[in-house]
Amino acid sequence: MQRSFFVAITSIAASTAFIAGCGKKEEPPPPPPAAEAPKAEVPKTIDPARFLTQPLVSEIFTADPSAHVFNGKIWIYGSHDIDAGIPQDDLGSHFAMRDYQPIELDGIGGKATVHPVALDIKDVPWAGRQMWAPDAAEKGGKYYLYFPVKDKQDVFRLGVAVGDNPAGPFKAQPELMKQTFSMDPAVYKDGGKYYLYFGGIWGGQLQRWKSGEYKADDEAQPADGEPALLPKVARLQDDMLEVAEKPKDVQILDENGKPLLAGDHDRRFFEAPWVHKYKGNYYLSYSTGDTHFIVYAMGKSPYGPFTYKGRILEPVLGWTNHHSIVEVDDKWYLFYHDSQVSNGDTHLRNIKQPVEIKYNEDGTIVTIDPFQEDPPAPAAPAS
Repeated sequence: MQRSFFVAITSIAASTAFIAGCGKKEEPPPPPPAAEAPKAEVPKTIDPARFLTQPLVSEIFTADPSAHVFNGKIWIYGSHDIDAGIPQDDLGSHFAMRDYQPIELDGIGGKATVHPVALDIKDVPWAGRQMWAPDAAEKGGKYYLYFPVKDKQDVFRLGVAVGDNPAGPFKAQPELMKQTFSMDPAVYKDGGKYYLYFGGIWGGQLQRWKSGEYKADDEAQPADGEPALLPKVARLQDDMLEVAEKPKDVQILDENGKPLLAGDHDRRFFEAPWVHKYKGNYYLSYSTGDTHFIVYAMGKSPYGPFTYKGRILEPVLGWTNHHSIVEVDDKWYLFYHDSQVSNGDTHLRNIKQPVEIKYNEDGTIVTIDPFQEDPPAPAAPAS
């Protein structure tokens, strides 16, 4: 089973299902080149040996992993996928997640424990529906869970909940975070300062904020030859509950120092911003959405600008691709998800065992393929 077969599977899923983070738009972007591959039915089962890594847990469906090391353990905060029985539509209504269950990992390759619900949508006073990809941070012995959810007017906004334990429970603040919007919050600590990144186009509604104000009927993406929409960043206040400044664009440039264009679907920002720092360089990584890559850009400040460098992760099984990067015991690991457990159902995903990231001498990252061309040979029987 060759690599092109899995790319075709991903493309088929893309043509029949919509991403958690996609919504209506005036003119859908052109499909990725892989969509032109010969059509084939998604198999009912795929040999697990073909996957580079296996699911981290399978008792619940999980996605969008945000990994952190707290108190010597790896804690993973992600979406809790459910089959809500809601028909698919262009607004991603079938991605109807309602709560968060943190995963505790003893260490790389260690035992993974799914904890009880740490925050439920019914306990967020201003929330309407759809709790999508969260992130978490620790400061002064307190833990902060940042989450996107549509308010009662169906506008994606960000909220924060506070707890005394990384497992929760978390108590949501009574109001949403001022000056924030869209989805996919990610918090990066640099020294004693914390920065909040967020944003996602299509269903993430970032295009509705182009003017600086929310316009419910504005689904237009920039023209192909115009600069692409960008993720946002703002430093958090000392209390971690609000941003301390007006959010600004995170500039992503090409090799010539020019902004990436909206028509550059292999490189432009779609959703899932994440920042980490390695050997003096800041790395902004994100999903390209409809082309299914996790890519990255490098810069010298948490605010950017960042220069595009390449791909971290090739397309996975399923439509969405969402990740985090964390240092554990002096090594760096990529956490991501696919749809292995559900055999390709795009809204029923599973977080995978982490994969070590390899850096080149110049700081660039070696691209990871989530599939293996040939499964490993079985071990020889003991003599």
